[in-house]
Amino acid sequence: MASTVSENTDDGVLTSERGLTFVQGTALYVGAVLGTGAIALPAMAARAAGPASLLAWLGLIVMSIPLAATFAALGSRYPDSGGVSTYVRRAFGAHWAGLVGWCFYLTVPPAMAAAALFGGAYVADAVDGGTTTTVLVAVALIAAVTLANVFGLRVSGRLALGLAVVLALLLLLAAGSSLPHARLDNLRPFAPHGWAAVGSAAALLVWSFSGWEAMTHLSADFRRPHRDIPRTTAAAVVIIGVLYLAVAGASILVLGAAAGDSNAPLADLLSIGIGRAGGVLGTVVALLLTLGVMNTYQASAAKLGAALGRDAALPRWLAPGSESGGVPVRSVLIVAAFAATALSAVVIFGDADPEPLVLLTTGAFVTVYVLGSAAAVRLLPHRSWGRAAAIISLIASVLLLGTTGRYLLWPALLAIGCMLYLRRSARTSRSAF
Repeated sequence: MASTVSENTDDGVLTSERGLTFVQGTALYVGAVLGTGAIALPAMAARAAGPASLLAWLGLIVMSIPLAATFAALGSRYPDSGGVSTYVRRAFGAHWAGLVGWCFYLTVPPAMAAAALFGGAYVADAVDGGTTTTVLVAVALIAAVTLANVFGLRVSGRLALGLAVVLALLLLLAAGSSLPHARLDNLRPFAPHGWAAVGSAAALLVWSFSGWEAMTHLSADFRRPHRDIPRTTAAAVVIIGVLYLAVAGASILVLGAAAGDSNAPLADLLSIGIGRAGGVLGTVVALLLTLGVMNTYQASAAKLGAALGRDAALPRWLAPGSESGGVPVRSVLIVAAFAATALSAVVIFGDADPEPLVLLTTGAFVTVYVLGSAAAVRLLPHRSWGRAAAIISLIASVLLLGTTGRYLLWPALLAIGCMLYLRRSARTSRSAF
């Protein structure tokens, strides 16, 4: 991105005459959260809890309101490319900040690989291809978003803007066109696997709502963070909530018991609603959703990696591009390399099954939510709307953490690795001195 020209507003908040606008920011936010959740998760949640999975969707949307408000308050008050890591550093010190940074930075690559496999599976289903087709499309998706992010946030912002508009229209088309085929009888039995299954569905749906923290890493790149970040967040919460509920509700009401068995629920809805062309449109939707979430997550993770390099929580070789408006090319390429490694691992050892990658992502991102919310409680002013949202968000995140179970092993391993690295780095610095 070109260098920015900055000025101070009357309230003392630094602004940039060039950078992300409200519209571009909203597009990036919607792309980060909406992403691949609408591709595969409606079927997975329906398989776990039946029609009662709609309660899990609704619960996580409600939880998203204070969570998104918390990160919006932090991002507008402390704009920095380090995002949640920076806030935790301010609140609890370098070691906890390093853990948050590692959780996000080293979990985005497997999440990107899983998303790419979701998109690849839709293409393979449309062309009657197999695992090879799925993997080749996944590789192409990783390469495409990497190329976009190497050119900087301006390219990524414009790309996400176009994707968000098209995605919203196509998702509404999928739900709306299939609605005449909805049957209330498909809601019975409402909880075929018992009410406890709603919790299991919620654990799966964490993937769909991972992303509320993503925009904090791009907060310094907004033209006017203090004004635009809260507006962006509010718009994104409304858009995402409507779209998720529309697609999840249509999946249950239209597909019925078959919703849990569908490998391509969006394509199925479109086929029912508009005929044979629905399969093609479903594939387009899947690819656009995949590109949107991968684009934003790679951009966010790359900025975070550069900030962690700047702060010595990762090798300083990654630091270039951490400044506002900078393009962290090295970090972008590292994220891409790790994503390719994760993809190779599941292809070699797991027959290209993305489930292990999804499970790794779940525990790490909920851990970030807990630590980020705790930092907000400590940093934000008392009696402010942001701090009130942070308290609610912290309680909800801790409860959600309980649903991840053994998947907490991944953030635990990252914590050990982070602590060992920081101690070694500190010893090296003392020796050099």
